[in-house]
Amino acid sequence: TAFFHGHEEVYMKQPQGFIDEAHPYHVCKLRKTIYRLKQAPREWFQTLTNFLQSLGFIFSKSDPSLLLYNQQDNELYILLYVDDM
Repeated sequence: TAFFHGHEEVYMKQPQGFIDEAHPYHVCKLRKTIYRLKQAPREWFQTLTNFLQSLGFIFSKSDPSLLLYNQQDNELYILLYVDDM
């Protein structure tokens, strides 16, 4: 899914049943974003809006979830909402 494309470094406790007995207090660095991670929606929103801006979209001054694209006779509006940000 789109949520697996984040770039933020995230660390977590060792999961129950997989604790290294020699190093029980070490943490794990995630290689990818996982479901239910609180950073996932924000990472996805940032990735998507960066891509849209690279195509020429700009954020509306009146609504931070509205992206606008105007070029010649073409107008496109994208209203973007990501839950749990």
